[in-house]
Amino acid sequence: MLGLIILNNDKKVIFKSKWLPWVLVAPQAIIILAFFFWPAAQALMQSFQQSDAFGTSVEWIGLENFARLWRDESYLASFQTTGVFAGLVASLGIALSLPLAFCADRINRGAWAYKTLLMLPYAISPVVAGVLWLFLFSPSVGLAALALEKLGVQWNSLLNSNHAMTLIVIAAVWKQISYNFLFFLAGLQSIPASLIEAAAIDGAGVWNRFWTIQWPLLTPTTFFLLVVNTVYAFFDTFGIVDATTRGGPGKDTAILVYKVYFDGFKAMDLGGSAAQSVVLMLIVISLTVFQFRYVERKVNY
Repeated sequence: MLGLIILNNDKKVIFKSKWLPWVLVAPQAIIILAFFFWPAAQALMQSFQQSDAFGTSVEWIGLENFARLWRDESYLASFQTTGVFAGLVASLGIALSLPLAFCADRINRGAWAYKTLLMLPYAISPVVAGVLWLFLFSPSVGLAALALEKLGVQWNSLLNSNHAMTLIVIAAVWKQISYNFLFFLAGLQSIPASLIEAAAIDGAGVWNRFWTIQWPLLTPTTFFLLVVNTVYAFFDTFGIVDATTRGGPGKDTAILVYKVYFDGFKAMDLGGSAAQSVVLMLIVISLTVFQFRYVERKVNY
């Protein structure tokens, strides 16, 4: 009835109808066009224009918005801020979730409770995660801030740039660690038990089995998470930054995606904000291509 034939030999699907494949692909294609390509095209067009705050007058100015970006010291500083932030979030998120997944894979009694607790942060929105850690590190009532004060650390993310950066990194890593944990746990459980048992019979300890067998087989998962965490740090952490520091103190935690929002919706520089979004998109695409071009060479499939 669907107009297709399944060949058992090579499991190839052949559609008798020419329009059926297009109908099946159409829903996803419409979503991609509506929520990715169309906004991207709008941003690209707007980056070459200059309009007032109400959008009543639009002037074509070519590359002036892009030229103005490279003369803006605060925008150039946001590159370094974003690089530090993305590097810390991606590296810490992967480094912390791997041992958690390794421990969860070895636990037999009460493993479901351990895994459930580790997966809970993934169900929390970035804004809620940011507000949660903002309260914990509040200089006046935060439990974490009070504990640090007893250790001699006067915590104040409103005045200290390093404290503010630490706060958003902790919130972003905590929010993403469940996602990384799930993939690492699935990767560990997909490794054949016969390989681990054979190594144990040969006298290999827990650490040797992990380093020589499990870790090499986890490199595809690690590479995938590296790409995903990099994109996450560049885009999906906007809610965390907005809820905790709002780019402050000053503009020391204003990462690129937050500056796009601030200049577009606060400073009402729509053309400059669109130009920043285009640059941000090109940066993420370039990083992803670089990772697939060079980092993937060290992946064992």
